[in-house]
Amino acid sequence: MKQLLRWYFKTPLIIRIIVCLLIGAATGVGLWMASEHSAQVDAYKIISFISPFGNIFVYMLKMIVIPIIFFSVLLGAASLPIKKFGSVGLKTIFWYLLTSVLAAVLGAALALMINPGAETELTDWRQMAGQISEQAQEIGTKGETEGTFTSLLYSLFQNPFKALAEGNFLPIIVFAILSGLAIRVVMENSKNDESIRRLNVLLDIVKACRDVVFKLVDWVLEYSPVGVLALTITNFGLYGPRIVGPYVSITLGVVGGIIIMVFVVYPLLMFAVTRHNPFVVLKKIKEAMIMAFVTRSSAATLPISLKTAEKELGIHKELSSFSLPLGATINMDGVCIHLLMFAVLAANMFGLNITFSSLTILVLTTVLASIGAGGVPGGSLMLLFIILEMMGLNSTQISVVVALALGINPILDMFETMNNVTGDLVCTYTVASNENLINND
Repeated sequence: MKQLLRWYFKTPLIIRIIVCLLIGAATGVGLWMASEHSAQVDAYKIISFISPFGNIFVYMLKMIVIPIIFFSVLLGAASLPIKKFGSVGLKTIFWYLLTSVLAAVLGAALALMINPGAETELTDWRQMAGQISEQAQEIGTKGETEGTFTSLLYSLFQNPFKALAEGNFLPIIVFAILSGLAIRVVMENSKNDESIRRLNVLLDIVKACRDVVFKLVDWVLEYSPVGVLALTITNFGLYGPRIVGPYVSITLGVVGGIIIMVFVVYPLLMFAVTRHNPFVVLKKIKEAMIMAFVTRSSAATLPISLKTAEKELGIHKELSSFSLPLGATINMDGVCIHLLMFAVLAANMFGLNITFSSLTILVLTTVLASIGAGGVPGGSLMLLFIILEMMGLNSTQISVVVALALGINPILDMFETMNNVTGDLVCTYTVASNENLINND
């Protein structure tokens, strides 16, 4: 038994998740077919014993999402050396926000074009969520009446302790950003060494808290193969192969959007600013791109990104040591594409009407939410809660969409992380070129 457990934990996590996905899908379809052809097989009774193991995983993700967002965003904002870099820092942040907005707009356009879940039977999805038709209609009405830009602005500024207790993500993100900037401004303007020392201690405590939460993430991810297995058996066991369509369309849409970002959007922006051949730069950063694809973590790829920026691109260390860690925290272009795709899927599943106004709010919310992804594997799953709650879905319906996302998240996460790391290096190179912070040799 010990040898079996040792072999299991030595197997790469992504392999375990994919294998459990395939086993779960095959088992679920087999259970569905057996229940369709034999009255003696009660799929619902069998699944009632399996589904709690998947639901536990969803609750685990919800447990850690708020502390990850708060600590990561606060540290990212506090790392901005406002006086030291001035315009360089502002240009870096502007570039990250610009590419995130472009990625979110691209994701929204692709999601509306692909329209995942539009051909599914909404009755099945409502049964899956345990909701009746009237409740789905009520949610759609709520999304139309409350999804205004004014209500979004109001929601950004709330009592932070109330927001933390109630799990309101957007005010938490705003409070973390403002707190981090306030810490940096006080540190740079203060002439009191004792005050600066106390703030450094505070940042060390926040870093320690973030490290603890990241360890919790590792533990939750170790459980993820079991959660994926249970959720996949549940989904396919109840509805058979009918849910394959959204899986395929979402995968193609997200991967296609990321390819457009990496090989079209980034090169065009880079050439417009630097007039350098962007594909030469992409060739030089291929090692970091491959490492990001394999590890599925911007934070884990950071050492390779720093080495690539200094050795391959010749970027001054004082810029790369600031820009790349900041990008690993707040620049999540791949996530922006991913989240919008699942938002449209959720709208189709539960009959929500997406207007131009609500779509604009979704894009802005996605950009703000992506700041808190934290650079860890599976970060997009945690942020999916923010988007779905913003759409007005309840906890049961959110669990259904997240359950669907779990099945293909390992594959999408590889492409997303590669996109994120590429965006970090492209931003750093572009700003460095514009500010003459590249070694001539």
